[in-house]
Amino acid sequence: MTLHIDKAGRLVLPKPVRDRFGLHEGSRIELIEGPDGVTLKPVEAGPSMVMKRGLWVHMGRIPTGFDTVEAIREDREDRVRALGGL
Repeated sequence: MTLHIDKAGRLVLPKPVRDRFGLHEGSRIELIEGPDGVTLKPVEAGPSMVMKRGLWVHMGRIPTGFDTVEAIREDREDRVRALGGL
């Protein structure tokens, strides 16, 4: 992907990139200089769960080995037990 720098030295990140990394106005980005150039990296200081259009959305990274299907199954079993008074 190629970006352009404006007269003020600013870069505009495309919306799909901002959405993928949960970046918005006020987000902090770390600039890392290296022998091959620069790397931009989001500073992970905010919450991993944010409210978007009335729904909770996970914006962080899913831990290695996390089983989504198993987590849903366990949550359903907990809800059934709670509703059944068990």
